[in-house]
Parts: sequence; C-alpha cells; structure tokens
Amino acid sequence: MEKLVLYFEHIPSWHRSLILGGGLVLFWILEGLVPLVRFRYHRVRHAGLNLFFTLTTIVVNLFFASLIIMAAAYSTRHHSGLLYLFPMPLWLFTLVGLMILDLIGAWLIHLLHHRIKWMWKFHLVHHSDTWVDTTTANRHHPGESVFRAIFTLLAVVVAGSPVWLVFLYQSLSVLLSQLNHANISLPKWLDTILGWVIVSPDMHKVHHHYRRPLTDTNYGNIFSFWDRIFGTFAFVKDTKSLHYGIDTHPEEKENNRMGNLLGMPFQTYRPPTTDAVPQPPAAYLLARAGA
Repeated sequence: MEKLVLYFEHIPSWHRSLILGGGLVLFWILEGLVPLVRFRYHRVRHAGLNLFFTLTTIVVNLFFASLIIMAAAYSTRHHSGLLYLFPMPLWLFTLVGLMILDLIGAWLIHLLHHRIKWMWKFHLVHHSDTWVDTTTANRHHPGESVFRAIFTLLAVVVAGSPVWLVFLYQSLSVLLSQLNHANISLPKWLDTILGWVIVSPDMHKVHHHYRRPLTDTNYGNIFSFWDRIFGTFAFVKDTKSLHYGIDTHPEEKENNRMGNLLGMPFQTYRPPTTDAVPQPPAAYLLARAGA
C-alpha cells in the first residue's frame, strides 16, 4: 500500500494522461473486435464528437485542479474531514476515502442531474447519445463538467482526502467509466459478480435506456452498492434489448450535431416520458432495493 501511496503522491502528469487515453484506446479496440451491439454508425466520426467533450472536460478539470489540490493539502496538514475522525490502517483509510469521494463526487451529483430540471438539461448531452460506447463516458457538456468538478471539490473537503487519494480516485473513476460505457459484454457470471461491488458494463447500460423508469436508475460510477443502498438499482436480464438515447431527442440532427449539443441546456425543456406511459416490456426486470 505504501508503494501505491508513493506512486500517486508523485504521479507524473503524463502518466495520468496515459491512464485516460490508454483506457479509451483499449476499450475502443475491444469494441471493434467483440461488440455487444453492432451499431450502424461511423465510429470515428462519433468518437471525434465525443472526444471534443473530453477536451472541454479536461479544460474544466484543469481550472479546478489547483482548488482541489489546495483543499487536499489543507486536509492533510490539519487532519480535517471524516477520514480523520478515528485512526484507520492505510488499506481501510484508502477504501473509505474512495467510497466517500465516489458517493459525493459521482453518485450524488449524478442523482441531482436527474432530479433537478435545469441540471438535467446539461446532462442531456450525455444521455442523448444513441450509440453508447466507451467514448460516451467523456461526453459531458462543459456546464455539467463544472458541476462535477465542484462536487469533487466538496467530496475532498468532506472526506479530508490527501492528494494521492484524489489522484487514485480520479484514475479509477476514468477507467471504470470507460469500461462500463464500453460496447462490450463480459461473461454473464463475471458481470454479475463484479456488479455486487463495482459498476459493471451491463449494470450501467440499463441507465442509458431511452425511457423512464430505467433512465433514472443505476447512478453509480465506481461502487455499485450505493444504488442498492439508496433504492435506485435496476437489473435487466437482456441488455441487448435496451434502446439507447433519450426519448425527448430521438432525431440525429438533435443528438449528433455539435452546435445543438452545446446549446441543448438552453433550449425549451422537454419532459421525458414518465411512469404514466406503459412500463418497459416483460424482458426488463426492475429490481429496486426494497421492492
């Protein structure tokens, strides 16, 4: 564990870039070899559009990086935050820290994007992708990237996370997001086992179904148990039957054009299909916690 801490405490910027780019390339290649769903789309053009939003996210994160690092450094010096309430071995300190960062910096802000109308309009850019693949992981409107960066900063303050733990969290978050958006399918037994701890590909694909109630489930990014704990978990037996995108923006000119995507948050709000419409077909097994 000490070597892991030392590495992420001094991780070079190019290593972090390699994690982001390397994971993206790896999963993109795998999609071409063994795709879960054979989309009829121009992969390179689609990747180019989504990579534009990857670059805007990087710019936003660079802007907030100094604030996050200063907050982490302050927490380390003054032992402020939940991680310092009582002594913990390093492995438990790391695990608890990752859980807090994931809960606030990913799960909570994701939930709010679905519950608050004006925030949902920014999040639409991500959900409007009808060809969900690994590049979709980075498809976020710059406005949404700002919200996520603010909640990451909040998570660092609440947890009292040191810098090395922030870098470890961000690396895991990027790789897991690229994996669970990838147009690939793990063996069902493996996906099921992984899904009890981390967000597996099949679990997150449910979230990208084009219609409620499935759209409003499975908000997790790293750890899957937050959705089980807070009653937002859903399971679908056959993920190949899912329909990606969002029912309010079905046309390609709306969901696959740069200008429209950038302006989407400022357009007239369109309410998504609600529970008043017929429920998903019998192929969908909605398994909310407590149900």
